[in-house]
Amino acid sequence: MLETDELAAIDRHLYEPTPALVGDLDELDGDLLLLGAGGKLGLSLSRMARLAADRGRARRVIAVSRFGDPAVRAEFEAAGVEVLPADLSDEAALRDLPDAANIVYLVGRKFGTSGDPWTTWALNTYLPGRVAERFPSSRIVAFSTGNVYPLAPLASGGALEGDAPDPAGEYAQSCLGRERLLQHFSAVNGTPMSILRLNYAIDLRYGVLHDVATRVFAGEPVDVTMGCANVIWQGDVNAITLRSLLHCDSPPDVLNLTGPETVSIRWLAEEFGRRFDRGPEITGTEAATALLSNAAKCTGRFGYPTVPLERMIDWTAAWIAAGGPSHGKPTQFQQRAGAF
Repeated sequence: MLETDELAAIDRHLYEPTPALVGDLDELDGDLLLLGAGGKLGLSLSRMARLAADRGRARRVIAVSRFGDPAVRAEFEAAGVEVLPADLSDEAALRDLPDAANIVYLVGRKFGTSGDPWTTWALNTYLPGRVAERFPSSRIVAFSTGNVYPLAPLASGGALEGDAPDPAGEYAQSCLGRERLLQHFSAVNGTPMSILRLNYAIDLRYGVLHDVATRVFAGEPVDVTMGCANVIWQGDVNAITLRSLLHCDSPPDVLNLTGPETVSIRWLAEEFGRRFDRGPEITGTEAATALLSNAAKCTGRFGYPTVPLERMIDWTAAWIAAGGPSHGKPTQFQQRAGAF
């Protein structure tokens, strides 16, 4: 059972800035605008940026989202982050955003694509192009996804940044479209950018580890057909995202943002079973390929993640056993056809 102070300490790992992050941001001038900050990454990322600015070079940290839920807005404000309610798909609202030297683009849509693909394309492809037009002189870090790659052999080490994309399904296709639009405007305007191909961010309420642990704890079968995955702690994602502002370039820098291990789903189920003192129920057989990204460039640039895999497993097991809440959004990492 996790005690309250232990939970607070784990949560701090989501937003506590490292000295390396503070040092990198100190090399950059100007304010920081986080677009689409109302999603699952936005609050902890904004808090980390605010704390880094408080400990280093002063700057405004402005979170932009619709902020329809007053409670969500209050969390940002309590963290000292400036809040700017805006619908980025509204041309006037986009035009009226304050200028900022540093942009983090967080807007994206994955789940629901199969039933409403046009909205996914509008948010994932068209809107990033409009943002790039609006901020031609800013440094822009934008999230993409490892789903732009084809499935890779389990022993390959995963796709490299220079490998040819081959996205399966409209979600991944729209994300490649985002990358292509950003690359276009970077070339046309000389805008320095960094594109982060993320999979999969982990916190205690969401992620591949949460999905597997929840099923093992409930005695439900774990499908191992997608036999392996990459995972990385969300706090490390946040730090790398902000540090990537220093690596923006034209044409854009592209980075696989994930953990260095190729993690077996079967092994994860067995590890959670050992912690829960129950044998996991396994279904399916590992396919020869999986969605995998090679993190060598990321690890070489930023070092090994501050939260190692075993610690993430321990934290997740304790959280699930204690009845900790969930975002209720399964990753669907098992999906091999790209239908979300």
